[in-house]
Amino acid sequence: MMKKYITLVALVCLSLPAAAFDPLGAHKIRAPQGCIDKDIQKQELTLDDFVQIVLCTNPSLSASYMGVKASESGLGMSRSEYLPMVNVTATGNITGEKIEHGNYVQGEPYAAKAEASWLLFDFGGREARVNSARAYVEAARYGYDASVQQMVLTVQTAYLNLLASQESLVSSQASLETYKHSYEEAEKRYKLGMVSLSDKLQAKTRYEQAVLQVVLAENQIKQNKGALAVLVNLPPDSDVQLAKPVYTEDTISIENDDVKHLMETALENRPEMRAQERVQAAAKSDVTVTKTSILPRISANAAVAYSDNWKHSSPYLTNNSAGLLVTMPLFAGFSNAYQIQQASYAYEQQQHNTESLKLQIENEVWQAYQNYKTAMRSYEISETVLESAEENHRVAFRYYELGKGDILNLLSAVAQLADARQNKINAFYSVLLSKSNLYRSIGK
Repeated sequence: MMKKYITLVALVCLSLPAAAFDPLGAHKIRAPQGCIDKDIQKQELTLDDFVQIVLCTNPSLSASYMGVKASESGLGMSRSEYLPMVNVTATGNITGEKIEHGNYVQGEPYAAKAEASWLLFDFGGREARVNSARAYVEAARYGYDASVQQMVLTVQTAYLNLLASQESLVSSQASLETYKHSYEEAEKRYKLGMVSLSDKLQAKTRYEQAVLQVVLAENQIKQNKGALAVLVNLPPDSDVQLAKPVYTEDTISIENDDVKHLMETALENRPEMRAQERVQAAAKSDVTVTKTSILPRISANAAVAYSDNWKHSSPYLTNNSAGLLVTMPLFAGFSNAYQIQQASYAYEQQQHNTESLKLQIENEVWQAYQNYKTAMRSYEISETVLESAEENHRVAFRYYELGKGDILNLLSAVAQLADARQNKINAFYSVLLSKSNLYRSIGK
């Protein structure tokens, strides 16, 4: 009956999915939920849609999540030290021996033995191992959070780059129309004998260059579409459609403009900082683990054995035992002393790593903040420059129509207008990108 019970338990354990079997409650962290139900290649998607899709489908995030689950299993292994360990052994063989001038003696054909041991006290080593495993789980979780934040920033960057390239195409097409208008005016005046052939050829050259800029802008859209498609686990030739966002004043502004407050927020929110603190805590627990390894361990032991030799005079034999076992390591070639030193130095190393990461995060926030302020200032200037370039182009074109200006002045004004349009687009999306980087640097 006992053999059937043991076999049944083993089969049930082997048949259970790995994620379903968690008797010690180690697996607490769950994968992202609420994946959107949309046809990615047919429906327009917002930035939030792309972020949600990436969190659910991106392979690198899935790999990071599996690392968290592996750490949780390690925590379950450390918790199992609080439970008794039971081993069952069984043999089924026939042995025999015969001494010269003696009788042949046959051994037992089969035997079984069950042993149980339960660690009762080890001066806190078991608790330290659990604390260390728990700290590594938390570090892995914060590491996953950092991966999520970085992936969100990557999606935002790809999304904004695609929007910027689409607006650049519109700008290039507008510049093309302006150059075309200038070329047509120069051609008309050439036919009337009012300007030389040089005017017409220069205007045509600039017009053809504008055509090339449109082609390059179209190519950039394809490149950025491919980059965004790959992030959502699609082939690069997939056609992803963006829902045109509505921009307001809040789009480019930030909640708090105090850089010191932003640095303090980063130290509180950044998952990398929280992960490093947990690694430092785990290293501290590891010191306790190594120190307790040189102290005694007290365990309770019990064993039950059964053997059968098929002989009618004494067909079977049973025996059992129970008691306490005290294990005291005396000498291991000084390895324990070096293990304690190694753990202590590793803990000090993590302390220094924590301080170094703190300075690194503050510097990231400082740089991101300065980049954002510069981008804002550049955007404000670009608006003024565009207004001036538009007025300059109107004046230059009017002068050329009246025969008071030459083609070089007109084409220069057109080029300045084209540059001003593109610079404003670049400046605007530079603000959005720098704002995204700033928020990522403070852990949002």
